[in-house]
Formats: sequence, structure tokens, C-alpha cells
Amino acid sequence: MTPMGRPIHPLRQFVLKMHSRCDLACDHCYVFEHADQSWRGRPIVTSDEVLKATAERIAEHATTHGLDTVHVVLHGGEPLLAGHTRLRRAAEELHRTLTGVCALDLRIHTNAVTLDERFLDLFDEFGIKVGVSLDGDKAANDLHRRYANGRSSHDRVLRGIALLDRPRYRHLFAGILCTIDVRNDPIAVYDALAELRPPRVDFLLPHATWDEPPLRPADDSDGTAYARWLLAVYDRWAADGRPMDVRIFDSVLRTLRGDSSLTESLGLAPADLAVIETDGSFEQADSLKTAYDGAPVTGMDVITHSLDDVAAHPGLVARQQGLDGLSDQCRACPVVRSCGGGLYAHRYRTGSDFLNPSVYCSDLLRLITDIRDRHMSDQSVQPALADEHLDELAAGLGSTATTDLLARHQLSLGRELLGLVWHETPHTPLGEAAWETLTLLDGTAPESVDRILAHPYVRPWALRSLEGGTDAAEIAVRGVAEIAAAAALRAGRAEAVVVPVHEGVLRLPTLGTLALGDGVEQAEVRTDDEGFTVRADGTTYTVSWKGPKDPAWRGSRRFELDGWAVALEDTDPWRDCHGHPAHPRLGEGEAEAWRADLAAAWAWIRRELPQYAPGIAAGLQVVTPLSPASDGSDISSAARDAFGAVAIARPAAPESLALLLVHEFQHVKLGAVLDLTDLYDPSCDKLFYAPWRPDPRPLEGLLQGTYAHLAVIEFWFARWRSADGDTARKAEVQFSRWRDQTAEAVETLAGSGALTPVGERFVAGMRGTLRGFRTADVGAEALRAARQAAGEHRGAWEAAAR
Repeated sequence: MTPMGRPIHPLRQFVLKMHSRCDLACDHCYVFEHADQSWRGRPIVTSDEVLKATAERIAEHATTHGLDTVHVVLHGGEPLLAGHTRLRRAAEELHRTLTGVCALDLRIHTNAVTLDERFLDLFDEFGIKVGVSLDGDKAANDLHRRYANGRSSHDRVLRGIALLDRPRYRHLFAGILCTIDVRNDPIAVYDALAELRPPRVDFLLPHATWDEPPLRPADDSDGTAYARWLLAVYDRWAADGRPMDVRIFDSVLRTLRGDSSLTESLGLAPADLAVIETDGSFEQADSLKTAYDGAPVTGMDVITHSLDDVAAHPGLVARQQGLDGLSDQCRACPVVRSCGGGLYAHRYRTGSDFLNPSVYCSDLLRLITDIRDRHMSDQSVQPALADEHLDELAAGLGSTATTDLLARHQLSLGRELLGLVWHETPHTPLGEAAWETLTLLDGTAPESVDRILAHPYVRPWALRSLEGGTDAAEIAVRGVAEIAAAAALRAGRAEAVVVPVHEGVLRLPTLGTLALGDGVEQAEVRTDDEGFTVRADGTTYTVSWKGPKDPAWRGSRRFELDGWAVALEDTDPWRDCHGHPAHPRLGEGEAEAWRADLAAAWAWIRRELPQYAPGIAAGLQVVTPLSPASDGSDISSAARDAFGAVAIARPAAPESLALLLVHEFQHVKLGAVLDLTDLYDPSCDKLFYAPWRPDPRPLEGLLQGTYAHLAVIEFWFARWRSADGDTARKAEVQFSRWRDQTAEAVETLAGSGALTPVGERFVAGMRGTLRGFRTADVGAEALRAARQAAGEHRGAWEAAAR
């Protein structure tokens, strides 16, 4: 417990200082140039004792709190100055100690001026991802990042990045960190960084406080120079089709739709980072060095203190309070859930410490509201699949940007369907009131409305409402009121919404359900300071976001899994659309088992199938548990009209869950593609052999199965390469079988005579991916077993077809 009696929030991110000096003399460096000068008294290089104790403390903390993954960044100063031997020692110690405890995401952050192949071979051996500091083109970079003698570092950094860009090392490239200087041309900076093809760019506001405010142009009368600079970059990035992730933009968009931020400088997620200095002392985030001398100090060290001790430190606890830890001005701000008060260090002012808005307050307000407005404007335009998007998807993959394009189109479809429901079904006074509230919210808090409309099970409701029938009008009115109430709660608005109750259950999509009992026909839902209240038949139910909840409430469980926010949906009545029985509400133990398995499966995907991870993180928002099969076989499904959701009966092993996730998400993506463009002639009524089904399939069914099996092949290939013994032998057989039979299915599609020109291009893309696996050297025994299984399946299919 913390000193305030709260449970300890576990730490998951660790910065391990390998070397306390640097070979550059960047004048904006918070370690050497800001208020805290403790580096002067530190050992230059960390010791074996500190490395060993650090690894043991992290393992101890991970075991205590059941962490599935920890993140460690080797840092400095400049960590490459520690040398190959010391960096190897750190990697060996961390891997040795954490193996069998939790997954390790190990990275290094460097200026790259001494990066060479020997370092990269070491990093490849231990899977160490590399982040590089670079402020843009030569003119921009030379403003700050120079050697002590004034010499430019730009060419050396580019040489290091060129090494990282080689095919042999490309998988190690984590991205670029760029500190903003508003004197630099934002477009020139962006173009210079984009040309290097980084997977991610992190644009950083220069560290500053109210005592030492940031540089601003003389004409910056409204205090938004940094916002304007970033918005110029945002517009260029969006126009380019978002070729790489940009952490600050992605975080704003995520927090606007209610997801977690990807950076501690935005959002309300609690801080979970600790720093280990070269002398073994624990410190808080390095950014605090900009506040005052000693600001990050905890008075603890790895030899005598645990990470639970660090997590309970008042300084850490203060950064874990969410809204409660912000100033009155911040709590009243309309974008506080996205901004989160900004970076903690940037709030500092002598006399009031950190209980202030960010020194970048005006910039953050404009940045978030303008991105919101730009994004909303984009939603109204029907997105199209450019050739590069189609080719990327045809290969079986889907980047964050491409998957987001699919999601935007699905949201636009959701809006169209909502409008159709309203205009095509009879109204009631209750429905009119709900629609009025929804219209108001769409004008004042559109991101909250979009959050509800993007829920996968809104579309099945809308389609059912439009089918007609005796209860269609009732279903329509109830759904509109449910959406309005959930959006009002998401927005924190005080509007009361009266919602019809169905079979004693109040549904609030994305949030959960409330059991009100038989005979209750409607309920009034209203936001309050701590959560919301529901009044029905003279009874008041209180649901608190943080504290104890009414026993009748069954909230949606949302898991934050290291870059993937996913809901375990076991309450929404419309989830029963997957062709298999949905599992009833899970108990807490069952839900925790799901969380653990999803975390393990996600870690496996990120490690073994990293090319699929960005799409899943961007587009898969809901996993719906299915009731298990009586024979114990795996069951999974993706509903054609529920984008963003897959349904799975929890399998026995996390690796099996990983396979089902990547498999079913292929169906989700292809369904969205088919909503955007025709890949085949819908009048085709032929049936085809599918190597994975006992029954003949229509063309779309064969296309769906073939596309899903691109991921199946990738899974078995990764499983074969990462396992050993009997597991590897079985995976080799599975890889061989599905590679060859999926290739056969691709040729069936190509020869069907029913593909459109776009469909022909798409199938050619699938063929190209399969071609890349043809060179895999499958053993004769595995090949024989695969062909035997394929032959038996074909024989059984033909016998049944006679």
C-alpha cells in the first residue's frame, strides 16, 4: 500500500542508465543542461552489482504483481559509450533473470554517432530495439545537437540510421525522437525524417517550466506557436497517408476516442516508470530534472529498496492520481481527458510546485481541438483505398494508418445506418428526446458519439431495426436512447436520458448492462461527479467509475495490454451474432484468465508476428467470449457486420489464442475492404472447393478463407522457427500443408472468371505473399505428412459431393 492507503500501482517501464556522460553537447539536454546536476557525482559506467540487482528487482516486482511484460530502455548520457561488453552484460543479466517470469521489451536510446555493425549484431542477438535522436534536416539538427567543439553530428547520425535501414537490421529500428524548435521549418523537419522511413517518430516539446518557460517567437500572442508547428506537421503527415506512426498525434486521436495515450505527456494514465542511475539509485522520470535540482530524487537504491518501495514514493503516487492530481483549471478544461495536464515536469512553478497547468497549456488545447476538428472533418469524407493501401492489405497485412482508414469508413457507415434507422422507423416522444440529446452531443462532444458508434455491436442493432417486423420500431427507439445515454456518460455531460429497458436489462453500449428486474420498462440515466445514476421504478442505482459499484451492474472489462486496448465483451445483447453461442457473463476468475491469456497471446504476436501487431492494435477493439465446444475443439468467428470484434472460445494455450486472433482479424479486415470496393461479381453463384472446409463454398467464402490463411501460414512458420522438438515438427507439417493448399485456393480464385480488376490485383497480392514462403526448406517427412492430410481432406470432400 502507498502512504495514502491506496494499492500500489505496479511499475512496468524502467530506464537503466548505462553511462552518465555523452559524446555530444546538446544545449537542450535535460540531463546535463537543466536544473538538476546530479550527473556530476555519478559513476561514469554502471557496475555488475547494479545490473544484477536491477534485474532481480524487476523480476521480483513482475512476480509480485503478475506482470506479463516489462519494458527496459538502456539509456545515458550516451549508452553506446558503455561499450559492447557492458551492454552485453546488461542484456544477458536481464534476459537470464526475467526468463520464465515475464516477457522483456528491451530497447536502447542513442544519438547513433558511434553506432556500428558490431553494436547492431549485439542488439540483434538480444532483440534490442534502437531509438535514435535526430531533430530533422542538417540545419534543424545543428541548432542543438553538436559536439562540444561545435562540429555537426548530422552526417554521423544519418550513417547510423542507414545501417539500421539495412534489411539485416531493419527490424531493430524503433524510431526517431525529435525535439521541437519552433525556429525550424516544420515541413522541412518532417520531410527529412519521413525520408528515413522510421516506423515511428516522437516529436517532443522541449522541457520547460513556468520558472524557465520555452522559447517563443515575439509574435506568439496567443501562446500556440508549438501547436501551430505541430499542426503543420500533422497536415503533411495526414496528406502523406500517415506513412509512419507519430506518437503525439496517435495519442491525441486515441485519447479522443477514450483509449489510453502512448506517451506520459498526454492522457490520464498513471505513471509507471522508474529510472536506475549508474550508481544504482532509483529516480523518478528524467524529465523532472528540468524542474529543480533534486526533483527526481527518491532516496532509494536497487540494493536496499524494492520497486514496491519506489512505487509507493509520494512523487510517484502524485503522478498516478489522474484527474484528482490536477489543478482546478485543468479539471475544468474540455480536453482534460486527452491532455491530462501535459507532462508532469512542465507544470512546475516555484511556490505551487506541480499543481499548475502545463507551461504548454494553450498549445495543447489548440493542438487537441484542431486535430479533433480535422479528424471529424475527415470522417465526413468517404475514404478510398489507394493502390498502396490495397496492395498492403492484399499482402495480408495492414499498418496502423491503413487499418485506421478501414475503421474510419466503418464509422461513416455506422453514422449512415444510424441516420437511416431514425428516418426509416416510427418515432416516439421518448425517442425524439433521445435523438435531440444525441444531436446536441454530436455538436459538442462528437468524439463521445463516435466512440459509441464505433462499437462493433451497434451495426447489428441498426440492421435489425431496418429489417422491419413487429418489434423493429421498439428496437430502433431503444437503440437510439442507449447510444445517446452512453455518449452522454462518455462525455461527462449532465443531460438525463430516458432509456427503454428490454427484458429487465438496461444496455449502455461500450459500458455494460444493468439488471433492473422484470417489469421495468424504462430508466433515467444521468451523469454525476463520480460516475452515473440510474432511476427506475422508484429505485436508484449508483455506478461509480472508481469506487464500489451496484451489484446489478455488469461493466465491460477493458484491458490495456502494452499498446493494445481491448474490451472483453460479455454483456452486450447484440454480441450474439457470430454463429456460435456467446458465453454468459464471466466470473472474475474467468475474466482474469482471459486477461492473462490475451496478454500472453499479444506478447507472442508482437514478438513472433510483429507485422500483424499494428493492425490488430488499431482495429481490433473487442474480443467476445464464446461458449466452449463440447468436444474441446477451438471455436472462433468474425461477424461480417461487426467490424472491430472477434469471437473466441478461450483455447487451452496462449499460442492458440494468438492464432485465432490473427486468423479472425483477417476476416475483419477483408470484410471492411469489401464494404469499400468490389473484388468479385456478386452475381457469381458457383461453389468451390475450400481446403479447410467440408462443404462447397461461394466465391466470397473462398476469398475470405484464403485471405485468413495467409495469417495462418505466417503463424505456423513462426511457430516452426521458434519452437523445438515435437512442437516444431507439428508446426512444420501445418506450415507445409497450408502454404501449398492456400496457394491452390489462390489459383482457384484467379481462375474463377468472377474477379473484378481490383479483385485480380488483390488476389495477385496474396499470391505474392505466398511466393515468399515457397523457398522455405520443408523436410521430406513433413512434406509427405502435409500432402497426405491434404489428400485425405480432398478425398472426403469429393466423396461427400457425389
